[in-house]
Amino acid sequence: MATPGNLPRATQRVWDGVSPGRAGKGADDVTLEAFLVEGGAARPGVIVCPGGGYARHAPHEAEPIARCLNGLGHDAWVLTYRVAPHRHPSPMRDLHRAIRLVRGGHAGRAAPPSVGILGFSAGGHLCATASTRFDLGDPASPDPVDRTSCRPDFAILCYAVISFVLEAHRGSIDNLLGPAASVGSRRALSAEAHVGLDTPPTFVWHTVEDQSVPVGHALTYARALGRAGVPYELHVFPEGRHGLGLAEGHPAGAWTGLAGAWLSRLPVPV
Repeated sequence: MATPGNLPRATQRVWDGVSPGRAGKGADDVTLEAFLVEGGAARPGVIVCPGGGYARHAPHEAEPIARCLNGLGHDAWVLTYRVAPHRHPSPMRDLHRAIRLVRGGHAGRAAPPSVGILGFSAGGHLCATASTRFDLGDPASPDPVDRTSCRPDFAILCYAVISFVLEAHRGSIDNLLGPAASVGSRRALSAEAHVGLDTPPTFVWHTVEDQSVPVGHALTYARALGRAGVPYELHVFPEGRHGLGLAEGHPAGAWTGLAGAWLSRLPVPV
């Protein structure tokens, strides 16, 4: 049943036919679930990437986050990207394709004025990767979706894995790259090393008490954004375990209002 003011949710496959990359179970199950609001197309749209260490998708970082964004007046889409046994670059390709679909008006709604990404933990790593590795589309492609840029207009990173080298999150590395991943391949997927002038504005939050993904990940990425001159906002809460999600009833739950206010101040891309 649709929530008052919300349109009925709908799910679509991200890829037509077999998705590129490793074949096998799950290769054709990449989906984009739309949570749309009446009048939402006039505001930035947000693609949500739940966490789960590239092994699963955490439910509390999926639909509840989309509903929260709806409450702020934004259309939201939850991406079910590929996880282990699929490895890089499959999840990145899934998110790139999702951005193209939403930006091109192929995801149940006319193209929003801007398209951003929001991710938790490993989903945050995926969003940081897509913020630093993207293309502007292939105008010669026979697929109209592929002609569209996959550069996100903004990113929101929630207790995100950033580095695969500094205070590395072993589970995410093993699932995305394999247990025998070289230092070179880990550096290639350490987002802090690839921030540039064209990295989108970013909102970052984390907690000091996070023992699974240390707060140093957020601080490292914020420093990289600052050095590159990329606009960012950073919030570090003193308390809170890893995986808080909306963090309702917790002091860190203030992140949703802070992120909403930040979104309202972002300039609309020309």
